[in-house]
Amino acid sequence: MTVESYENILKESGAVLTGHFLLTSGLHSDTYVEKFRLLQFPLLTEKLCKAIAENFATTAPHVVVGAATGGIILSHVVARFLSCRSIFAEREETSLLFRRGFKIEEGERVLIVDDVVTTGGSIFEMIDLVVKQGGIIVGIGVLIDRSGGKVNFGFPYFPLVKLDIPTFKPDACPKCLQGIPLTSRGRTGKK
Repeated sequence: MTVESYENILKESGAVLTGHFLLTSGLHSDTYVEKFRLLQFPLLTEKLCKAIAENFATTAPHVVVGAATGGIILSHVVARFLSCRSIFAEREETSLLFRRGFKIEEGERVLIVDDVVTTGGSIFEMIDLVVKQGGIIVGIGVLIDRSGGKVNFGFPYFPLVKLDIPTFKPDACPKCLQGIPLTSRGRTGKK
C-alpha cells in the first residue's frame, strides 16, 4: 500500500474532521483526527497495523506497547502480526504507568505504537516508562504524525501518514479570535 492509500483509508472511515477543536496537547486546530472512527473498522485497522508491523519486522520486538485507549487496539493488532506480546500503559492522574501486572523485563526489545502524534508528549512518556524498566526500544510506529515533522524521538520512527495541520495556542487561535466556539467531538455535554 502507498501513503496515498493510507490517507484514503483515513478519509473513507470519516476519521478526518474539520471544525474548531481543543487537542489533548491543549492546542487548538481546525482539523481533528478521530482515530476511533477508523478503529471501529477492524479490517481497515488491520491493514494499517500490518504496515507498521512489516516496517519493524526485522527489529524482532518481544513486546509492543501502546497507551490506553486507542493504543490498546493498535498494540494488540501490531503484536499479532509480529507474533509477540502486547501490553498497554494507562494514565493515572498525570502519569502513564503499567498496571494489571504488565511490565517490561530487563533487556526486552520494545516497539512503541500510538495513534496520533501532535507534540509527542504521550510517546515521550512511554519512552521514559520503558527505559526505566530496562526495555530496549527498537522503534516507534504511529498511524498519523500531525506534528509537521517537529518531533524527534531519538529512535527509529515510522509514521504511516504525515499531516501538516497547523495548531495554535488558545490565545493565538484564529477561530477563537473570531469567537467561533469549540466543536464537540461527539461526547455528550463536553467539548
